[in-house]
Amino acid sequence: MNFIKSPKMLIGAMALACALVPPAMAQQKSVAITAIVEHPALDAVRDGVKEGLASAGFEEGKNLKWQYQSAQGNTGTAAQIARKFVGDKSDVIVAIATPSAQAVVAATKNIPLVYSAVTDPVAAKLVPSMAASGTNVTGVSDMLELDKQVDLIKRVSPNAKRVGIVYNPGEANSVVVIQQLRELLPKHGMSLVEAAAPRSVDVGSAARSLIGKVDVFYTNTDNNVVSAYESLVKVGMDAKIPLVAADTDSVARGAVAAYGIDYRSLGVQTGQIVARILKGEQPGTIPSETSSKLELHVNPSAAQKQGITLSDELVKSASKVVQ
Repeated sequence: MNFIKSPKMLIGAMALACALVPPAMAQQKSVAITAIVEHPALDAVRDGVKEGLASAGFEEGKNLKWQYQSAQGNTGTAAQIARKFVGDKSDVIVAIATPSAQAVVAATKNIPLVYSAVTDPVAAKLVPSMAASGTNVTGVSDMLELDKQVDLIKRVSPNAKRVGIVYNPGEANSVVVIQQLRELLPKHGMSLVEAAAPRSVDVGSAARSLIGKVDVFYTNTDNNVVSAYESLVKVGMDAKIPLVAADTDSVARGAVAAYGIDYRSLGVQTGQIVARILKGEQPGTIPSETSSKLELHVNPSAAQKQGITLSDELVKSASKVVQ
């Protein structure tokens, strides 16, 4: 075994070791992403984050270490993932959907957190307001104007009086939407009929409990519901109750229409914020953002299977028609 005996030899060996480390590795940043569950909308956010980072010069395998974990709908698992990412000392943690973001907020006050696809980050106690938080948290909300959602319900089902909604009462996003719809729908001559689904496996039975009580289903971005959307679609088809969604990805899965956010674009927007932090900005100086890119998707075939026909005007106004 050879030993380096002089300071000059030691300095020379250190310089050689540094020279052998690729520049990308020396400057590598780490981003850890967690989502409460996997479904098309949240997966699109994840992929969009990676795209946004790449457009800003951060690419996995070059100058970016990337890891992703899903909590599979379990809040306990979300907390475990949050603690792991904090222990890994990631440069930035990205949390997709409210339960995952809340888990990370509970786990760290120091590591930058960028949330995404959170409907009401203030109600979820992630930030005190949509202005720059002064904390380690910023992000992008997927909040929608519910007036426009009600307008779409009326365009899909003009005679509907009773709007059914299946939701997880443990998800802050959904609770906020429920409260707003309770106040808003009566102004349009409609009422809200609710059914709770605390777990994804409860979605089908909760929807069946509303048969005969509702004229149309409305689904917000509740993660339990979206992850089990096909079970809700089956109820809609069997009972001839049309489904109107808040996220466009659900239209391809069987909703008759949705006026919602392009979640891939939402992810890109999130990734651009992450890149700003990796380049030196503090999360507490970056105001929370929302997405202004909304699209109308329709599915005439699903509409027929659910007992209605979409108007020509509605179909022609859509940015995407799912066949």
